[in-house]
Amino acid sequence: MDPLGQLRDWHPPPPVHWWPPAPGWWVLAGLILLGGVWLVRLWWRRHTAGAPARAALRELAALRSSAQPDSDLRAFVAAISGLLRRLALADFPRDQVAGLTGSAWLDFLDATGGGGGFRHGPGRALVEAGYRAAPDGCQWLDREALADLASTWMRTHRSKPFGWSGGSVIRGGSAPAVGEQGGGRSPRAHSRDRFAAGSARA
Repeated sequence: MDPLGQLRDWHPPPPVHWWPPAPGWWVLAGLILLGGVWLVRLWWRRHTAGAPARAALRELAALRSSAQPDSDLRAFVAAISGLLRRLALADFPRDQVAGLTGSAWLDFLDATGGGGGFRHGPGRALVEAGYRAAPDGCQWLDREALADLASTWMRTHRSKPFGWSGGSVIRGGSAPAVGEQGGGRSPRAHSRDRFAAGSARA
């Protein structure tokens, strides 16, 4: 008798199934999910934080496109000044901004992103427009320079690391805590609401 003939045929091992996955894959999937949630929240926070500025920039663009060469320059200056003040009230504590006028208002704008262009540049028109006679308007105002300066401030103004108090810039501005904003809503939500409310009143 052939001893080899009594051996059974060999059989391959059963295939390895993909489910359930090994514990390491569960850990990796959890990390990817947490990372995705964190990125979405980061994007949303940045998006909502800039909402008032984006709204102000859209209004500024509409103002520039609708302005005519022979239009009232003082009305143009007043409109830009109103936009800047509404955005400042939306992004800074109201008690630090609402009472600012004249040179103090220009100093605030320069200290929070204007870089000197308001006190010593075209931004001076914000406080000088009311004292200029209408006939000489074309000589004292560079409309585009003022609009460019306002656009730069809207895009770059510092609303978080700085605060404004007593005519000077201080570190760690006295923005109210979340609980003081009313109803536990976030400061960003109140910022959007304040700018929208200012637009409705304008």
